[in-house]
Amino acid sequence: MRKHVAVVMGGVSHESEISLRSGEAVVAALQAAGYTVTPVFLKSESLEGVPSATEAVFIALHGGYGENGGIQRDLDALKLPYTGPGAWTSALCMDKVATKQVLEAAGIQTPPGLSVTLADADKPCPLALPVVVKPPRDGSSVGLSKVTEASQWAEAVRLACAQDCAGEALVEAYIPGRELAVGVVNGTALPVIEILAPNGWYDFHAKYAPGGSRHLYPEPSELTARLQKIAEAAYAATRCRGAIRVDFRVNEEGQAYILELNTAPGCTATSLLPEAAARAGIAFPEFCAQLIEKATFD
Repeated sequence: MRKHVAVVMGGVSHESEISLRSGEAVVAALQAAGYTVTPVFLKSESLEGVPSATEAVFIALHGGYGENGGIQRDLDALKLPYTGPGAWTSALCMDKVATKQVLEAAGIQTPPGLSVTLADADKPCPLALPVVVKPPRDGSSVGLSKVTEASQWAEAVRLACAQDCAGEALVEAYIPGRELAVGVVNGTALPVIEILAPNGWYDFHAKYAPGGSRHLYPEPSELTARLQKIAEAAYAATRCRGAIRVDFRVNEEGQAYILELNTAPGCTATSLLPEAAARAGIAFPEFCAQLIEKATFD
């Protein structure tokens, strides 16, 4: 068992507040599991503050440096084990356009879509409405818009492009139906969670505000087994490791579309992954301990 663990949190992305909430929960869980834990509050894109005695790092950063491969490359250079996927996979999954290409090449369905730039804000939407417009390289549903009328298109594109580091927006067909998520830990899918959000729209508020959404566990069925199998296939196709969350929309015909893979899922009181692990009988301290004991580097 590793004894000295650092939990990195905060950072400079717009998701820093959520990261702090995740990090504080992880610190408490690892301490309860018997580890000596050093909370590291990052204020720059560097490993400043990580003690030299650290045996493994729990990455509780969301967005930016924590998810785009940056911190993973720095930890690889130090040969310091860390939780979650390596640098290549982190960078891939942070880019929703690139992820779509990898998943579709593996025969895994995603919503029809394409990337656009700010110049396209003044042109008609290239897909039939309704559509979802989002930054391809961001998380936590920031900059996300559902466009149901042509008059909403330009502002949605501008909002997403302003949020994206490359100034692009991903436009995808809106899939009416159910919102579901599947956590995958070390290659094995957790129980399927169904998300009931206000007005059927799982935005930032629905994700993080207490009572912002309801989480249900569908009875095991052909659909839940299929979603778990798809999630495991996506995990393998993108060369993931550790714990990730796969987000789905399922239409009335039962067709499942992957919306995204989150390689640094939230660990807050309202987060889906710890909740699904608990449903599978894995208490939060044990869950965090499993991840830290599987931590590695490239």
